[in-house]
Amino acid sequence: MEKIEILAPAGGYDSVIAAVRSGADAVYAGGKSFSARASAQNFDFEQLCSAVEYCHIHGVKFYLTINTIVFDDEFKQLKQAITEAAKADVDALIVQNMGVARLAQRIAPDLALHASTQMSVHTASGVKALYEQGFKRVVLAREMSRDEIKKAAEIPVELEVFVHGALCMCVSGQCYFSAMLGSRSGNRGACAQTCRLPFTVSGGKGKYALSLKDNSIIPYLNELEEIGVASAKIEGRMKRPEYVSAAVTACREQRDLGFVTDETAELLRAVFSRTGFTDGYYTGKIGRGMFGTRTKDDVVSADEKLLSKIRAKYKNEAQNIAVTAEFTAHLGERPVLKMTEGIHTAESAADVICEQAKNVALSAEKCFTQLKKTGSTAYSVGDIKLTLDDNISLPVSALNAMRRECTDELDRLRKTVHNYKINDVDINGDFAPYNKSENFTRASVRGTKISPAFKDCELVFVPLFSDIRETQRLKNEGYNVAVEVPRGMFDREKQIEAQLQRVKEIGVTDALCHNIGALHTAKNLGFTLHGGYGLNLVNTYDLLWAEEYGIKDVELSFELTFIRINRLGGNIKRGIITYGHLPLMLCRSCPVKGDGISCKSCKNQSKMTDRKGKSFYLKCDGNCTEVLNCVPLYIAPQEFRTLSTNFNILRFTVENYVENVERIPDFNRISMLNDKFTRGLYKRGVE
Repeated sequence: MEKIEILAPAGGYDSVIAAVRSGADAVYAGGKSFSARASAQNFDFEQLCSAVEYCHIHGVKFYLTINTIVFDDEFKQLKQAITEAAKADVDALIVQNMGVARLAQRIAPDLALHASTQMSVHTASGVKALYEQGFKRVVLAREMSRDEIKKAAEIPVELEVFVHGALCMCVSGQCYFSAMLGSRSGNRGACAQTCRLPFTVSGGKGKYALSLKDNSIIPYLNELEEIGVASAKIEGRMKRPEYVSAAVTACREQRDLGFVTDETAELLRAVFSRTGFTDGYYTGKIGRGMFGTRTKDDVVSADEKLLSKIRAKYKNEAQNIAVTAEFTAHLGERPVLKMTEGIHTAESAADVICEQAKNVALSAEKCFTQLKKTGSTAYSVGDIKLTLDDNISLPVSALNAMRRECTDELDRLRKTVHNYKINDVDINGDFAPYNKSENFTRASVRGTKISPAFKDCELVFVPLFSDIRETQRLKNEGYNVAVEVPRGMFDREKQIEAQLQRVKEIGVTDALCHNIGALHTAKNLGFTLHGGYGLNLVNTYDLLWAEEYGIKDVELSFELTFIRINRLGGNIKRGIITYGHLPLMLCRSCPVKGDGISCKSCKNQSKMTDRKGKSFYLKCDGNCTEVLNCVPLYIAPQEFRTLSTNFNILRFTVENYVENVERIPDFNRISMLNDKFTRGLYKRGVE
């Protein structure tokens, strides 16, 4: 069984050094563009090349993140980023966006793709779908339990699991809170960490309903290795090098020794913590104990004395590459030194010849001493084979020069691993504007008690787990019924598959799917696929992928502007949400339960208030909780008609008047209620 990889974060070059010298097996970092940690220092092309070379010389892999959504007007820059990644010889790209993956496969077909946790993959079906799409590795959602990871491990693809670092309240890739409140999109790497601000659940006592402790499942590293997880990932590209070193050291000790020493455990806690750590998701103990904030004590514990102590542990170069040497010196000839680490061999001949010793002869002891002085390199010299004539002399400087030349040559040979073939892909012809053919209205509803007006909808999506008899009734009464698969599928894949079978038996064959796991399941059951907003489809390459996958039509991301929507190419039908309280978060750890309020007391009617007094709806489907925006989105019909789209979607989630809607074509939020509304991000866009 292979040892689990220890994967370290690097926001800058100093963190790369800290990671490698502390014993990481791999490092991941972002470029200057398309990084989910846009505020980190990140790497330009020259810095990227240097970092990759340093890692490769030390036998450490380097993964580059291009793990944000990417718009069509950025594809020239994206093409350059992928090309530079291949030229820099990175070991893999970590991507969120299927359009990015599609382009990367064309530019550098041999460059491995890792599916970012931003893809929201949290089921075995999602892992299988990405394996079938050619991904080498899938980074699982942080919210998955031990048993869920075990099921995913049955798929023959590498799995990567976060073992230490910050926990977002929301499933990665499904958070729009920062974007909606301030146009800083988490899906663009610009998250403002809205969840760390004060939020209070109605009837609760806590002030930080969305702030979780940092995740730490390092003690389960060996168990993850036995399950078959390939990589143990540390979160923290925004954190200092000392944090990286402490976390890598803890992982290394746990993997190699079977425990973390008390000293290392204390250093890890002190360098960064939010009132301790949690293993709640992995162990299935989801609840109040997972919540925490960063206190004054947490901050002051990381003082200069502590940081200096950690830095001292990695101040020297890591000599982690074992080499053997062969040195030959004959009278009247140039001496020769060979060094090898088992794959590459370097050879150097001195510029001088060996002469008869007049005073002190060259000894084996002197050769051993000088040839082992590789302290500033990645190499540790073990066995040295010496072939020396008696009574010869050679300057020590010649020995040192040969040693340096050999280590430099090994560096040169080791720094490039792949030599990727790079194709100059012409992307200009892929972005011809889309010409719409019709306009339909669709609706997504929370229940099955709806007015006859919804018969005018092209499709009405009801929750998959609605009473099957009610779904049958709607179909019999002339509604164009379809089902919406839950965005959060944790631990209920079998139930979802079984329920899809049941609705198919009554003649319902259209399914709205918000993640790739749902798409895979519904596709295998023969459903007509409709791609939901949770897929974060934002560019033409996304749409081309969706069409190739067999999706009939898609809901575009509501992080797109009208201008960008009208520039999208491809042939697949597309639509946008024009009404509804937009979902800002998808949470497995319920804010209501986190405040000690039971489901019985909540009755799915809870709200959450921010520091400005705005109330946000909390809606639970029995498995996950959605945080809904405080005001509804509304786009007037005359504005919608200016878009190159085929349909609009009305999303009803908290409304109590769906039974009384008279005519869908005339639906007008303003005329029905006098509440405030928002145009969302369609006009202002996101960073």
